[in-house]
Amino acid sequence: MMRYRIVTLALLVLASVAIEAKVDWWEGASLYQIYPRSFQDSDGDGVGDLNGITSRLEYLKEIGITATWLSPVFESPMSDFGYDISNFTRIDPIFGTLEDFDAMIAKAKQLGVKIILDFVPNHSSDECEWFQKSIRREVGFEDFYVWDDGKVDPEDNSKRLPPSNWISVFGGSQWTWNAERQQFYLHQFQDKQPDLNFSNPLVRQHMLGVLEYWLDRGVDGFRIDAVPHIFEKRNDDGTYPDEPLSGWSSDPNSYDYHDHIYTKDQYPTVELLYEWREFLDSYQAKNGGDTRILLAEAYSSVETLSLYFGNGTHSGAHLPMNFNLMYLNGFSTAQDVENSANYWMDTMWKNHQTANWVVGNHDNGRVADRMGRHKVDLLNIIVNTMPGASVTYYGEEIGMANVPTECTPISCDNRDPERTPMQWEPLPNAGFSKGPSTWLPIADDYKTYNVETERMVARSTLNIFKGLQKLKHTAAFRNFKEKGGFSYKALSQQVLQIVRAVPDQEEYMVLINMGNKMEYVENLNNRSYEYALVSPHSPRSIGDKANLSGRFYLMPYEAVVLRWLGR
Repeated sequence: MMRYRIVTLALLVLASVAIEAKVDWWEGASLYQIYPRSFQDSDGDGVGDLNGITSRLEYLKEIGITATWLSPVFESPMSDFGYDISNFTRIDPIFGTLEDFDAMIAKAKQLGVKIILDFVPNHSSDECEWFQKSIRREVGFEDFYVWDDGKVDPEDNSKRLPPSNWISVFGGSQWTWNAERQQFYLHQFQDKQPDLNFSNPLVRQHMLGVLEYWLDRGVDGFRIDAVPHIFEKRNDDGTYPDEPLSGWSSDPNSYDYHDHIYTKDQYPTVELLYEWREFLDSYQAKNGGDTRILLAEAYSSVETLSLYFGNGTHSGAHLPMNFNLMYLNGFSTAQDVENSANYWMDTMWKNHQTANWVVGNHDNGRVADRMGRHKVDLLNIIVNTMPGASVTYYGEEIGMANVPTECTPISCDNRDPERTPMQWEPLPNAGFSKGPSTWLPIADDYKTYNVETERMVARSTLNIFKGLQKLKHTAAFRNFKEKGGFSYKALSQQVLQIVRAVPDQEEYMVLINMGNKMEYVENLNNRSYEYALVSPHSPRSIGDKANLSGRFYLMPYEAVVLRWLGR
């Protein structure tokens, strides 16, 4: 009997190793976005920095994070808080120094937490040396950006009009006249963010140099900002076509006024992603180590995202980011969740066996505001029990909410409410800064919703999140690329079921009541389960037994994870 048990155990271990070997680290990773200005201030100036992040890396290890990606920390005038880069290979003094960056990388590697940087290739700052050289038409930089003479004003031949009717994401024309160069330059975002010209091989070469620079300093990948905007349509005669009306807005200066068929998701963008992927793959082949990855930020159709991932011949971004669940609101049902998931899975999983689920980011309101605080745990459970990688915005793991903000000398942005400082402890400034003030206000409820307090509450949002990360290391959760490894469906309008399994060996069943009334499901199966994780709205306890052969009730907003450990 003992020999039988040893052989059985050995086979299970070998099976587990085989499962794990087929899944690269990023495919089922727990990714975590840090907004550096708001994570941890180390020097008392009220603004987060690299040394602050380094001091909190143990926390990321504690909560089970595989990799964290940082919003930009590069030199910048901060017109768009770092997304207007003046030097792509230097750290802005606000955040520290290159030595601070290297120390952060070293600590992260020691802990086994990977670091991913924001890569902003579409544009630079207008204060970037490249742009200033391009204005002066210096050799090699003449066409580094998108320049055009514009159209002659039919009412005044001495004046020029923009080359096309294109409207920027932030409103107003995408074209701004530069008096020194006597041409218009293109900017899909602010006029202080001129677009680089990726039709120019020298631009592509410079950007590969940027990637290599940070890879050599030890980063594990890049999140590519604003992917759909990198290329625009240009006619064969050098002109730019006007975009048609969308019918979504009556304001001609609004981005929604046009249908962006010429300024978004152009096919050369797909080819550029393939070029960058090839570069990263060759870097890994030359230098060894784990896969360096590309995350692509693209609010695009799933068909376009599929191309960004690859076309069967060429590979692109490892993770074109899936924002579908961010469109859920407080009235969304289990059926809505299934429909949102299907939109991704019917194409991306069917064609590529890849999935990722994004909770939030620095451009969208927090889950507590979009869906209600009572549903934060539900969404965290969904995102972390669906197959593939999860992406969590800092603070969502403790249930942070938007914070009302007013314009300050530092910031006046309608996205400030979701960018406020991380809430670490029930002390002044929530433990974020020892200085007299913070760049954005601290939430009024920080004494309740903070890391230190939630560590001591068994069913806090933080401890539920940590429990979910532990589940990701089980054989059942690692088996998502194998037959029978997962399923999900709305059992009723309000009850969602997610199953993760190694068939006939181990199974976890997740049941979530999205509604505000008691719900029940019937006759799910004859197996006996035990509760592995329960939400705050559940009357059950971890370790209790559950029988699914009859009627199974769920309280309003209750979520449970049930474990079956095989025969």
